[in-house]
Amino acid sequence: MTLSDYSTRFAGRVAVITGGGSGIGLAAARRLAAEGATVVIADLDAEAGKAAAGEVGGEFLATDVTEESQVEALFQTTAERFGSVDVAFNNAGISPPDDDSILSTGIEAWNKVQQVNLTSVYLCCKYAIPHMQRQGKGAIVNTASFVAVMGAATSQISYTASKGGVLSMSRELGVQFAREGIRVNALCPGPVNTPLLQELFAKDPERAERRLVHVPMGRFAEAGEIAAAVAFLASDDASFITASQFLVDGGISGAYVTPL
Repeated sequence: MTLSDYSTRFAGRVAVITGGGSGIGLAAARRLAAEGATVVIADLDAEAGKAAAGEVGGEFLATDVTEESQVEALFQTTAERFGSVDVAFNNAGISPPDDDSILSTGIEAWNKVQQVNLTSVYLCCKYAIPHMQRQGKGAIVNTASFVAVMGAATSQISYTASKGGVLSMSRELGVQFAREGIRVNALCPGPVNTPLLQELFAKDPERAERRLVHVPMGRFAEAGEIAAAVAFLASDDASFITASQFLVDGGISGAYVTPL
């Protein structure tokens, strides 16, 4: 089945994507727009956000997702301008190098990652859900990670904890709002070939190799593969899926040993 077969799956629907200027967010913007959605890109990087919105024929709203007033304005402006908030892909996140072992990660680094990766998702859900309640329907996809269900000896302690929080919060919201027609799912990608990962591993090739050996498929995901999962979870094809941890990880979380 080709992408053209899905070309109207989101016709008439409005999708808000945080961190939509690059990586998984940009890939999701392209995918949802190709399937008919009106896409609102929220990003701190105005240049990247504007370029992404221009590419997909959408709208860019400069947003610091750690600031409550800006997140509230993001969803309010979207609803006023386009009439609804049908999909919220809460995807903004960071993985800075100073987030490492618990023994070396300082409280400032811990707090920064928690604010961007977890608190922002809390804020986005808090302000997207009331619009969806008024509509009587909506789909929220929150970016967690495969590290939310596994442990690693090469730790990024705050990142791992933040993604575990996203997973638990998504499950709870999915249960709480299920009978109001609002679905909430946690997307758990494996390592993805994005600029963020490339930068991290370029600095430490050994760290990259230690991770790659555990992926049964023998490669990292491409952003478009994760975007396809976002489109599925946000669509009516996933109408009976909520409060789930949706792993798209090349089998890494199911592996004991991997093929030679």
